[in-house]
Amino acid sequence: MSSKPIIKSLLDTDLYKLTMMQAVLHNSPAAEVEYLFKCRTEDVDLIPLTAEIKKQISVLCDLKFTENEIHYLSNIYYLKPDFIQFLKLFQMNEQYIHIGKDEDGQLDIKVKGPWLHTILFEVPILAIVEEVYSRHFYAGIDLKKGKQRLKEKTNKIKTHTLGHKLKIMEFGTRRRFSREWQKQVLEHLSKNNLENLVGTSNVLSAYELGLTPLGTMAHEYLQAFQALGPRLIDSQKAALEAWTKEYRGDLGIALTDVVGIDAFLKDFDKYFAKLFDGVRHDSGCPFEWANKMIVHYEKLSIDPMTKTLVFSDGLDISLALELLSEFHEKTNLLFGIGTNLTNDVGVKPLSIVIKMIECNGQPVAKISDSPGKTMCEDEAYLDYLRKVFEIK
Repeated sequence: MSSKPIIKSLLDTDLYKLTMMQAVLHNSPAAEVEYLFKCRTEDVDLIPLTAEIKKQISVLCDLKFTENEIHYLSNIYYLKPDFIQFLKLFQMNEQYIHIGKDEDGQLDIKVKGPWLHTILFEVPILAIVEEVYSRHFYAGIDLKKGKQRLKEKTNKIKTHTLGHKLKIMEFGTRRRFSREWQKQVLEHLSKNNLENLVGTSNVLSAYELGLTPLGTMAHEYLQAFQALGPRLIDSQKAALEAWTKEYRGDLGIALTDVVGIDAFLKDFDKYFAKLFDGVRHDSGCPFEWANKMIVHYEKLSIDPMTKTLVFSDGLDISLALELLSEFHEKTNLLFGIGTNLTNDVGVKPLSIVIKMIECNGQPVAKISDSPGKTMCEDEAYLDYLRKVFEIK
């Protein structure tokens, strides 16, 4: 198996990691957190890959932002000068990562340390695990099938009645087949579907290909406020309030499913609904979710056509076009497509995640709208969270 570096730049991450990192620097620089890796794919043994994964993480921890990369980031107007100065000095520290076996004999990866210094680990670690897995089990695979499938997706968009209205964001860094394949996908979309491609979550790809980097917040940001906020019941409101103060109207897409859409809507009152440009879906039925959001905006006397619904849960082109057909006359739509673009080459990609499970010594959790996506090590806390937010 090749040991050539998988991550060659700290820009090879998703933008929302950097936008959250800035918010952490300004609001919770002393917070301590813990993340846990989980592979949801059954009958896959990643233990034989441990040595290579460790080697790749060591390479990752040698990286620093280059002068050209810092210059690029400094031109993203919502990234502030003090944060850019911090990034000049930033380097990942291997002492915060612990790799071994869990009680079931499966690969165990924990990241534990200051939130500000550990927040960037998630995306590159997942990309490393996925690509080491691909190199080990699918070395020398012919990408012809992937290229053919990509062309079919391109043609499906072009021939669909509403294809010209489909706005796509590439969201596939964490579970890509390889860095090289992700680049080929973006080059293909840039050439053949330029009017559809709004941008990419991958900052390095945006930098290299002249695309727009896109991203706001992830689950960990709202989860952390379960420990950082004034009261658990007010944690979502505290997180959203802090975000609006940090970005003053920029990056205005809120994530809705940290404790489920129904609990979110109770907190997402007229104040927040007017402040935020829209919301992002990441679990549960996307059609039910969209209808709930549209009805919610209408109840608040807000025209849904002035807001944006972002879909990002396991999307493929076909589902995106179905959603577009259903809702394009009711609201603005964006589609973040990940694995189906960057790891659809004829092999089964891993389903892997890294989630925050603790902040400042207290458990935190995500209660997903999709069964199987909830992650928490403390069942008592999970029961308490459900009770507080009246989740059945």
